[in-house]
Amino acid sequence: MTATPPDPDPRRTPDLEPGGGVPPGSTPPDSAQTSGLSHPQPMPSKAMPVLWLVLTGVLVLMVAGLVLSLAVGWLRV
Repeated sequence: MTATPPDPDPRRTPDLEPGGGVPPGSTPPDSAQTSGLSHPQPMPSKAMPVLWLVLTGVLVLMVAGLVLSLAVGWLRV
């Protein structure tokens, strides 16, 4: 079983001239549309950039603490 095409049959379409044109004042028939979204797309979360900023800050503080502790340790020797 084959599906019927989404476009109307040109032989049975009113106001359609030979060659596929339409007379002035007429509009061509609608055909099926396959583009577009079926539902709205969700907005991306903004929590991830904030999370990366916090994790980067914690990492920078840990590295700074390690460097500071090594500097204090070397001064005591």
